[in-house]
Amino acid sequence: MFTHLHNHTEYSLLDGLSRIGPMVQRALELGMEALAITDHGGLYGAIEFYTECKEAGIKPIIGLETYLAQESRHSRTPADKSPYHLLLLAQNMDGYRNLIQLSSKAHLEGFYYKPRVDREILREHSRGLIALSGCLTAEIPRLLLEGRTKEAKDAALWYRDTFGEFFLEIQRHENIPSLDRLNEALLALSKETGLPLVATNDCHYTHREDAPFQDILICIHTNTNIQDDKRLK
Repeated sequence: MFTHLHNHTEYSLLDGLSRIGPMVQRALELGMEALAITDHGGLYGAIEFYTECKEAGIKPIIGLETYLAQESRHSRTPADKSPYHLLLLAQNMDGYRNLIQLSSKAHLEGFYYKPRVDREILREHSRGLIALSGCLTAEIPRLLLEGRTKEAKDAALWYRDTFGEFFLEIQRHENIPSLDRLNEALLALSKETGLPLVATNDCHYTHREDAPFQDILICIHTNTNIQDDKRLK
């Protein structure tokens, strides 16, 4: 049974549209046995999500799509406005406690436009966590799309050595031309390194008919207009 491991709820502020209750009920309707929550930067919905899943008889997987500073979480330069993304899933209670530590330190120590972690605190709080390579804006995908394959391989091996459980994340979404090229590069990297693959959807809403409303939410987030064809979709 397919399990959604990359889900944004309303707690991915101005980005996710899914309300936790209806999202869990939809998973139940589809016969899914487990479901993850991976909101941007924080764990605001974790307890509500855990409770809803337990009541529905679905295994809750607590996760976080954290923002990773390209260098140090203490750095404050123009380049630091575009941190990488990294998907983390709690494997056990140690992992959940480490997610709390990472989210807290990201806000208290690394906040610069976004709550950011860095490699230093990832090493300190890696126990009990499963890491996924993330979406197009994550470190490994960015490096691969820029043709920096050696650096992408080095980064992948660092994540493997840091977390033990590390997967290369492949996705298939429409209207993203670079995604096919990225998936091919990830497949090649998997063959070269032996790192396993995991298929995810970068879910931001629950039902197909919700798409126009999520589009409006992104317009608010990015200060654009729905008439602008070049906007983020």
